[in-house]
Order: sequence, then C-alpha cells, then structure tokens
Amino acid sequence: MSSTPQQNDDNQEIDLSEISKKISNAFEGFLMFFFNWILFLKRNLIWVVSLFVIGVGLGFYLDKTTNIYDNQVIVMPNFGSNDYLYSKVEQLNAKIKEDDTIFLKKIGIKNVSKLKKIEIEPINDVYRFISNKTENFDLIKLMSEDGNIQKILEDKVTSKNYPYHRIKFVTSERTTDEKTKQPILSFLNDSDYFKIIQNQIINNTNLNIKLNEQMLEQIDGILAEFSSSLDASALKSDRLVYYNNENSQLNDVLKTKENLIKEQSDLKVHRLNIDKIIKELSSTLNNKNTKSVNGKLKYILPILFVFGFIIISLLSHFYKRQQQKLANAEK
Repeated sequence: MSSTPQQNDDNQEIDLSEISKKISNAFEGFLMFFFNWILFLKRNLIWVVSLFVIGVGLGFYLDKTTNIYDNQVIVMPNFGSNDYLYSKVEQLNAKIKEDDTIFLKKIGIKNVSKLKKIEIEPINDVYRFISNKTENFDLIKLMSEDGNIQKILEDKVTSKNYPYHRIKFVTSERTTDEKTKQPILSFLNDSDYFKIIQNQIINNTNLNIKLNEQMLEQIDGILAEFSSSLDASALKSDRLVYYNNENSQLNDVLKTKENLIKEQSDLKVHRLNIDKIIKELSSTLNNKNTKSVNGKLKYILPILFVFGFIIISLLSHFYKRQQQKLANAEK
C-alpha cells in the first residue's frame, strides 16, 4: 500500500525533469537560431544593406513617377436614361480595356494612354427615389415583403434607377475638364433618341411656365379688382361688412395663386436640370490614390528585397546541405 504514493512521487519528479529538459533544449535552440541569424547578417551585411538602400531609392523613384489619380463626376440621368447611361459607361470601359485609342481619340479624350478605367455606381438615395413617384414606394414595399430590404435596396436593378449616380475614372497623371471629363460627358449625352425626348419635354415645360404666368396675371387682376371694390365700399360706409361667399372665393383664389407660384418655381428648377440628357451635378478631379501599394513602395521594396535575399540564401543553403548528404550517402 505504501509503495503506490512513492511511485507517484517518482513519476512526478521524472515528468518535471523531462519538462525542464525540454524547456531548456527549446531555449538553447532559440538562442542557437538567433546566433545563426546574427552570423548570417554579419556574413551578408553588405548585401543586406545594399539591397535595403536600393529598395528605398527605387521605391522613392517609383512613388514619384508612378501616380494613380481618382476622379469622379456625380450625374443625374434624365428622361429615363438610366439604363442607357450604364450601357454607355460599360462600352467606354470596354474600349479602354481594349486600348482602342482610335475610338477614344474620336470622342475627344486627349490623354488616351493615361486613362486606365471608368466605372459607374448608384448613390444610394432611396428616400428621394420613393418620394419622386408613389409607384416606386409601392414597388419597394412589395419587394420587401419577399426578401431582405437592404439587399433589395442595393440590388443592381433597383439601385440603377436611383436619381443620382457616381461616375469614377482613373488616370495615371493629373487631368483636366477639357482632357477627360468633358469628352466623357459629351459622349454620354450623344443620343439622337433622347435628344428628341429632351426637346419635347423642354417645350412642354416652357409652355406650362408661360400658361402659369398668364394665370398668375389673371389672378393678380382679379385681386386688384376685388381690392378696388373694397376700397369703394369703405368710402361709402364706415362699417366693415363681411361676405362669407366672397371671402370663400377669395381664399380659393389665393390658394390657387400660392400653388401656381410653387409650381412655377419647380418648373424653372426642372428646366435647369433637363438642359442635358446626363446632367452633371458636381465633380472632383485628381485625388491621388494611396490605396494598396500606391505611394508606399519606398517602404515595401526594401523589405521585399531583403526578404527575397534571405529566402534565396536559405534555399541555397538547403540545396547545398542536401547535395552534401547525397554525396556522403554515395560514399
């Protein structure tokens, strides 16, 4: 009975001794590994320093000479030209990928070789989308009953019909309106079909503005006559008499005038927005792209060169050791 506790104590001492030995061996192995690295760096110090300096110098040069600029134009497609807009941007991007310089120069782009890509994305403005038309709200409501509302709002079919969209294009040098932006917008606005629709809608808008102005003049005339009649009545009597029927009609006239003034304001703003098929709202050019490795090569290349040298040295050392083992085995 007394031998069992003694055996457990011995086993525990053996286990602790083995663990201590393993820890000691691991620590010695780490120290040896660290020491070998110091020897490696000492033997190859000139190579490591040289590659690091070359990497820094080359990185600075590439960062200075290789630039990527992001440009964007926010547009509003008119007359239901959303699908047309997306297809034209896709066509233009395809021409850029194909390096079709003849086509790009034909549409007026000056720095053809510097234009790298173009894309378009909707600006998520569901509130304006549903406020413009009741049918849009009913459509979103119906679609949301069968799926995730966020997914529906971001769906390409839905978002393509939002009122505002962002056209983004990338250049490898600084650009200007004349070199790139205006030729792109001119290309997007070149549609005989939508020009016919545009002319008709502009004519209708101008006609509505003219008719509203005539109605406002008539209302002002009615109000002037009414004011004159009140002044005449006031001269005949010092008592103020209210006529409910006339007051009711006057309120209707004033309400009509108020509605016409608001409609006139909306029509004039609308006329300003439809002067183009694809209306430019704002633009931002020449934002230097610092994403990914852009502008960071002076930090990346030195590390990459040194790391590459170390990998090659290790592979070379491994290859020589394996060759030596084969040679010893053949002996």
